[in-house]
Amino acid sequence: MEQENEYQEEVVPSRNEQPQQPRAKGGKPILGITAGDINGIGLEVVLKALSHPKVLNICVPVIYGSSKVVSYHKNIVQLDDLTFVGQRNADRLALDKVNVVNIWNDDVNITLGKPTDIGGTFAQQSLEAAVKDLKLGLIDAIVTAPIHKKSMQLAGFEHVGHTEYLTQEFNAKDSLMLLVADSLRVGLATAHIPLKDVSKSITKERLISKLRIFSETLRIDFGFERPNIAVLGLNPHAGEEGMLGDEEEKIIRPAIVECKKNGMMAFGPFPADGFFGSGQFNKFDGILAMYHDQGLVPFKALTFGNGVNFTAGISVIRTSPDHGTAFDLAGKNEADPSSFLHAMFTAIDLYRNRKEYHELKKNAVRRVEVEMEKEEGSSVHAN
Repeated sequence: MEQENEYQEEVVPSRNEQPQQPRAKGGKPILGITAGDINGIGLEVVLKALSHPKVLNICVPVIYGSSKVVSYHKNIVQLDDLTFVGQRNADRLALDKVNVVNIWNDDVNITLGKPTDIGGTFAQQSLEAAVKDLKLGLIDAIVTAPIHKKSMQLAGFEHVGHTEYLTQEFNAKDSLMLLVADSLRVGLATAHIPLKDVSKSITKERLISKLRIFSETLRIDFGFERPNIAVLGLNPHAGEEGMLGDEEEKIIRPAIVECKKNGMMAFGPFPADGFFGSGQFNKFDGILAMYHDQGLVPFKALTFGNGVNFTAGISVIRTSPDHGTAFDLAGKNEADPSSFLHAMFTAIDLYRNRKEYHELKKNAVRRVEVEMEKEEGSSVHAN
């Protein structure tokens, strides 16, 4: 580590040493926060976001990392009033403080602004620890700090990114990378693949799967009773009736028709440039783009600093900021925490929305069962 930092945070005994403390009170969800790449701006924006006065009132934050590494970055951002409690695990948490679960107690060589195998290894271990606790129910949702693909590759991480890793870990058949900011929600039919591979990856089956996930998450997680989704074309001018490409007529339009037959409100395909340029995007609850930059370029142009990446289609809540490790800003105390703060607030909202939806559904089923029991009782009595 480039400099030594003294910290006096309390280390709470493990569950083998003291009785387990009740989980968070007052409906506050427990947010697991991954450290991301320790050589980037991840922990800087995490700590700045956690210094927001409202955070501890609405959630219990749990950073998966190292007290030493967190202290190092805390010194950079000069947040003297921000304190945290070191923990050996997430079994017992301080409910009104920032918690740091120490997954790595060794000294760490921090090389700000550079991709290294150490940065990738630490990011991977932080992510794996948070996912393990999410599966165990020790935390309610996770917010992931940015990772660097080169660092992760150097560390032997076998996935392209968070989305692909989480899809596998939670045994989802498919997932959807969804960018969210206020009323704008942009999903990606294909995400982290080379542009040359996009066309052959666009299939009717893939689009139907993505639209099903999109429609479901808009209903369950965002509260739209009958969400309407715009589908963008792949080619310039959405193919110009086959003159500039036939994917729209052979694949995209048939997928939309099939989704409509299944009760979904899907429309298009729309030419991407005119769709965003004319403001037509404001008329839809969600927009499905065909590839990464087709969706992210207009999304970031319209929302930069407030955007959130949400992994739809898996059984848990995971959000992240819409920016990367920004190695060029690392260590300069210049990184804007707005996107990470929005990612935290979004995770809390989504967790509550999903919980409320399932509770309402459960109560509705129970009401139907009670009515059926009454009707059966009346019939028996009548006989």
